[in-house]
Amino acid sequence: MVAVKAHEAERTLAKPDPAWRLFLIYGPDTGLVSERAAALARANVDDANDAFQLVRMSGDDIASDPLKLVDEANTIGLFGGRRAIRVSATGKLLTAAVEPLLATPSRDAIVIIEAGDLQRSNPLRVACEKARSALAVPCYSDGARDLGSLIDEMLRAAGKTIDRVNRDHLAALLGGDRQTSRREIEKLLLYVGSDPAVLSEHIEAVVGDTAQREQAALVDAVFAGRLPALDLAYAKLSGEGLDPGVMLGAVLRQALTLLKSRQSVDAGRGVKDVVATMRLPFPRIPAMEAALSAWTTPKLTEAISLLGAATLAVRRDGDIARPAAVRTLWTLARLGRSGARGD
Repeated sequence: MVAVKAHEAERTLAKPDPAWRLFLIYGPDTGLVSERAAALARANVDDANDAFQLVRMSGDDIASDPLKLVDEANTIGLFGGRRAIRVSATGKLLTAAVEPLLATPSRDAIVIIEAGDLQRSNPLRVACEKARSALAVPCYSDGARDLGSLIDEMLRAAGKTIDRVNRDHLAALLGGDRQTSRREIEKLLLYVGSDPAVLSEHIEAVVGDTAQREQAALVDAVFAGRLPALDLAYAKLSGEGLDPGVMLGAVLRQALTLLKSRQSVDAGRGVKDVVATMRLPFPRIPAMEAALSAWTTPKLTEAISLLGAATLAVRRDGDIARPAAVRTLWTLARLGRSGARGD
């Protein structure tokens, strides 16, 4: 059985066993899946721009005709040399196309299959993890250490420096998706221009959205039952002129997300596993895990009902918008506080 843990993936892919001829790269972080598949493909051909060496295939097409992948993998290149086949992600089953290659691996090409978040029981994942000639590589959202490494790598390549405080601050603003994080850092480097170091003012001016962060603070305070933090976040957003209905909408969206996630937990999935699929900024992950643990399905259903009624009332009568929003948010925060205490 050949499977690696998420934290072992980078090291394993840097020096893959020559016996591995098929790689399944899967997980909720589609950006990281794509990045690792591209890097693996480049490392296994002499010229990644040569369409005869690096062949791209559609997962949907292969699912419709499984023999396409087998035929391509067993095709001998006209000019010899190493070959790689990169298969795009699909929601359809690819087991029929993969099993012949697991039984008789290609000698002339490696096959790289990209996939989304596959459960442990998924037939494709099971088949690849059991085969000696395949490697299954999970790709989960970046944590603080991964983001720090990404920041160091990109800033070093750009010839820039950053101190530890600003590095940690930047990591806290980035999300869990690798490609999105890269784009944010690239945007930051363009803004920094010829300055030798990345400073806090650069980060605040470019990365993330202050209003969105303050809304996130409000939402997290509600579901954690932190009344002082709720008061502070509400005061900031009100001072910036944000409509109370918008605040209620943000909390309602979170309640709906939590309800859907809570149903997955009730069905047997772990809280950390569910939260890992959400692509949250790293600092929000503990808050989401705590909320998902504290809020039961009945409590979330009650919260959604309260928020729906309050949102409707605010839309009907603007004069009561502010007191109605405050009353609803405080009511929910008290529910969150009781859940946090286990009452």
